[in-house]
Amino acid sequence: MPSAVQRTFSTAHTMPSAVRAALGPTNTGKTHYALTRMMAHATGIIGFPLRLLARENYERLVKAKGARFVALITGEEKIIPHGAKWFSCTVEAMPLDRKVEFIAVDEIQLAADPDRGHVFTDRLLNARGTVETLFLGAETIRPLIKRLIPNIEIDTRHRLSSLVYTGATKLSKLPPRSAIVAFSMAEVYTLAEVVRRRRGGCAVIMGQLSPRTRNAQIELYQNREVDYLVATDAIGMGLNMDVDHVALAQLSKFDGTTPRPLYPQEIAQIAGRAGRGIRDGTFGTTADAPALSETLAETIEHHRFEPIKRLSWRNSRLDFTNPRALLASLTVSPPQKGLVPGRIASDVTTLESLLLDPDIQKTARGRDATALLWDVCQIPDFRKLGDDSHARLCSNLYMHLLKDGTIPPNWMDGHLRGLDKPEGDIDTLMQRLTGIRVCAYIASRNEWSRHANTWQKRTREVEERLSDALHDRLTARFVDRRAATLLRRLDDAQDHPLLSAVTQDGTVVVEGHEIGKIEGFSLNLGPIEDSERALVLRAGRRALQQEIPRRIHQFTHAPDADLALNTETAILSWNGVPLGRLSAGKTVLQPHIRLFHDDFADTQQRTQVEKRLITFVQSLIQRDFSVLFALQHAAETHPALRGVVHRLVEDGGITPPLPADYTIPHNDRRLLKKHGIIIGHFALFMPALMRPHTLHMRALLAHIHTGHSSPLTPPPPGRISYPLPEISGRPGWIPAGDVGVRLDIIERRFHDLKRLITHAPCLAPRDLPSWFGIRAAQLPQILAALGIRHQPPTVLDARVFGPATPLLLLPPGTQAHKRRPHTVRTKPIHNANSPFAALAALRPATHHPPQQRKPRKHTHKRKPAL
Repeated sequence: MPSAVQRTFSTAHTMPSAVRAALGPTNTGKTHYALTRMMAHATGIIGFPLRLLARENYERLVKAKGARFVALITGEEKIIPHGAKWFSCTVEAMPLDRKVEFIAVDEIQLAADPDRGHVFTDRLLNARGTVETLFLGAETIRPLIKRLIPNIEIDTRHRLSSLVYTGATKLSKLPPRSAIVAFSMAEVYTLAEVVRRRRGGCAVIMGQLSPRTRNAQIELYQNREVDYLVATDAIGMGLNMDVDHVALAQLSKFDGTTPRPLYPQEIAQIAGRAGRGIRDGTFGTTADAPALSETLAETIEHHRFEPIKRLSWRNSRLDFTNPRALLASLTVSPPQKGLVPGRIASDVTTLESLLLDPDIQKTARGRDATALLWDVCQIPDFRKLGDDSHARLCSNLYMHLLKDGTIPPNWMDGHLRGLDKPEGDIDTLMQRLTGIRVCAYIASRNEWSRHANTWQKRTREVEERLSDALHDRLTARFVDRRAATLLRRLDDAQDHPLLSAVTQDGTVVVEGHEIGKIEGFSLNLGPIEDSERALVLRAGRRALQQEIPRRIHQFTHAPDADLALNTETAILSWNGVPLGRLSAGKTVLQPHIRLFHDDFADTQQRTQVEKRLITFVQSLIQRDFSVLFALQHAAETHPALRGVVHRLVEDGGITPPLPADYTIPHNDRRLLKKHGIIIGHFALFMPALMRPHTLHMRALLAHIHTGHSSPLTPPPPGRISYPLPEISGRPGWIPAGDVGVRLDIIERRFHDLKRLITHAPCLAPRDLPSWFGIRAAQLPQILAALGIRHQPPTVLDARVFGPATPLLLLPPGTQAHKRRPHTVRTKPIHNANSPFAALAALRPATHHPPQQRKPRKHTHKRKPAL
């Protein structure tokens, strides 16, 4: 890069043989035309507005002419072979001290930019090739360029394709191959996140990216790994990509001083990236940006804009007598109409800051020291930290260069070591890359270091590592390769069927991506964002079009041993995979099946699975209630059984008694008993169905039939009573006090107790609590629930029967307070099959001594004497 002193020599008065301009909108082939013209000359220099563009066109020149004849010069990078003839540069880094036949400057309309415009204006006025000079830009600069260079030849270029406005479009509706443009890093991240969730991912392009990261992101887009691009207005500066539609997400930007609306020509510059070659393009708005007005849209479509009225200018004939003279020369007024002072640049701000340093005031004396000071001030402030750190860095470097003549190796090594950390998030890596750009700029100044080549190599290595890490972070955050691939392949599925397979363990693979695992007849996607679920399910169902029918055939022919019913949750499973659960049906013993989520192609497949599960459930019911179904067949030939049996079948083997049940003729009652039907006090039931497993199955079916879906835990085996809250509402268990007693037990014990107190009060057996499986303290509640009257023993009972006298059971209608001890029944029940046979041993004999009858007095009346 030329020194500040060298750049003072201008070629403004050496007019080349030809100065020409190629003006027109985007996609007119101007850059291609300029490169072709340069390669037609023996030597040439072309300047681009961005480092990215300089690198891109350097690679194009290398392909055409070979690496040993092509040079690259930017602020941070220099590749200058010994025999270099053609130079691709940034505009600021153009080596104007080198005499070449051809000079070109791209995007010359940027001379109107208040920040960088003075550099482009200087090239417009002073940069000339010995044979040909070419300026490329927009039509809006035509009037000024003709005024400033009267003899210039202007070639008007027309767009190769049309550009059509399509209005506002939702982000989710944007077509593939779209570029979404915003003007802040935060907005770019937000939009990229939305596109990833809804469309599978996007590439990200920002001016802050290094060339390596930017190229990797462009390659991601160009190779169609993603169909969307989210970018800043950096894409408006000649980046060539296969973009069909440009969508503006914002219509205003911060220009370094204040937010302002976009100018029509700025919108056109960005929108013009749509379409390439002869392929037409479209543009519009999206996200929160409102639709463009009809007038503005038409203006952009026809490329009719207000001409540029003034260009930014800064004096390039600088006075290096001393720093104060240098600063004064930088603020000279423009020499002619149409040129205006630009915004104060960072190099001038840095110079002003350094002039306040007493050490620099003492040392910056003379032309050479002043020129060196200006060169140091021109180190770009890539970091933009907003504090005085950049000024301090420049001050330290200047003092090293002035005193030592070189930058100390430990200074460069310390900075590079601090930045060579590829870990961290996107923002951290981007900040480190800006620091590396500063180091690269410093290392590129060969005269500032004794080992410039070594430092240039190290800065490139660190930049490449950070760039690769940044690309990986961007891709990991904003690209879902699986979703992007599936989305694209699903759209093309009619022409190219999906490549899919199901592994032995049920993993579903589509287009090389594992999308989930099939369990039963459902595709389990595992942890996945809701925004991707619909897309992946869509691909999964396509992939399972052959697998589901195969599994259905396997399931319908599977033995019952492969199926299972969980008697607590009512869930049906196949080889351990839940398929559905029981639901309420027509009757207790005829439940329905409700399948869980499935991926069946149609209702016929669902019906096949439901039918097989119903067959399995009915086989379980037939097994557990075989005696009931056998009785149902027997009732067909015995009319007396039909009504009762029908009720039992409808209610699952237990049904409430009706008044008519107690008036059934004796012969019919014998017939019912013969077939195992008990007409009890609490219910009609079959003792054969009172086995614990069958009783719980009956409870589960009744639980489901009443619409409950909570789990139903069976009582422990062998229990004949259970705490009431846990057994409440279960058929086959009768509430009695605070417990529930099994139906067959309570019916049998109730019958025995009624027989015991038929004629007279009776002392309760001492083991009566064990009959119900309860504690002695709970016995009064049980007896009260059964309607058995009782009372504590009297003192006389205790005197007669002993101190541990049990409760006294009373027949119906007996008044307790009139009871007399000798009326207690003492005769045991002599029945070998009755538990009361042992009562004789528990009751002491009660003696009733005969009453002593008083002698009868005979009173004979005397007959009266005659």
